Amino acid sequence: MMNHPENQLVKYWHAKPAGTCLAIIIKGMVKSAPPVLMTHYQEDLYKEYLKMMTNIVILCMILCVSLSFWIVSITASTYYGTLRPITPWRWLFSVVIPLVIALQGFRKKSLDHSGALGGLVVGFILNVANYSFFSALLVFFLTSSKLTKWRADLKKRFDAEYKEGGQRNWVQVFCNGGVPTELALLYMVENGPGEIPIDFSKQYTASWMCLSLLGALACSAGDTWSSEIGSVMSQSEPRLITTWEKVPVGTNGGVTLVGIIASFLGGMSVGVAYFITQLIFVNDLDISSPQWPIVIYGAVAGLLGSIIDSYLGAIMQYSGFDENMGKVVNHQTNGARLISGKPILDNNAVNLFSSIIIALLLPGVAWSFWPRK
Repeated sequence: MMNHPENQLVKYWHAKPAGTCLAIIIKGMVKSAPPVLMTHYQEDLYKEYLKMMTNIVILCMILCVSLSFWIVSITASTYYGTLRPITPWRWLFSVVIPLVIALQGFRKKSLDHSGALGGLVVGFILNVANYSFFSALLVFFLTSSKLTKWRADLKKRFDAEYKEGGQRNWVQVFCNGGVPTELALLYMVENGPGEIPIDFSKQYTASWMCLSLLGALACSAGDTWSSEIGSVMSQSEPRLITTWEKVPVGTNGGVTLVGIIASFLGGMSVGVAYFITQLIFVNDLDISSPQWPIVIYGAVAGLLGSIIDSYLGAIMQYSGFDENMGKVVNHQTNGARLISGKPILDNNAVNLFSSIIIALLLPGVAWSFWPRK
């Protein structure tokens, strides 16, 4: 009897273990799969792997940088004898708390990958420098994230660039937190890490830096509160701050009474956070100047920062109304008619310049009026 190929295949099949047979089946399925699908799968797998490895490398670098802060602080304290070193508990607190907040912000889509990593760096530096700095930053981030998501359906109707969840990337994080981060580093060089009362008669340079940092954060908070609250709660149309003409909701430089009040309250919230942290962690407040003006200073910084931001937006940001979309756009399109401004700066650059102006000018006005004992 002639052996057919099918009979030989059956004998070969029964002679192999079950695991080997399963491997043969899987191998055949993989070979017969469409090459395009396999390529897409491999690309997605590679991208996920690359993203994971990038996050691990960056986190390791951040950890190394944070450790170097500790080593440099101890070395400088030993050499000069006047600067306070970073204690182990302070270092640990400054690493863990910003990490938890950054992960929570990423999970709730308030930050994307780059924004979470950028926020981790900013949070660490401000926390290790002064707990009051970090509490002000925390209040700004939490309130801004909540307000950005508040009434999102309504904001999508007039904001062509609204992101789901209001996700912030690293550019937005550093445009709002870059100036405070630089000031926190200068503060540590001048004073070392730790909390001090704002008292120009005893700590002139450090007090100036504290007010500059608080002003920059209050400016960002005031602008965000004004935009997010005024755009959905105002019963009247916005008016362009340069000409006082009525403009569509979402126009750069448009202001409302509700938005102006919101900017004052947004800056005040940051000032309140700073003031409460001072009461908790500063020991010699009884022999220092009163700290309550911090709250008023934050409110004024939020109000003035929002006005400066609106003015810069009205003249240096493009605003147009796209007839096809029925929305205000921040860049020139085929169906857009000009409302105001010129395409010189984007929203992130305007936020950065506003915080710089407030950080430079407002402490010089405030210190002469600061109550002294």
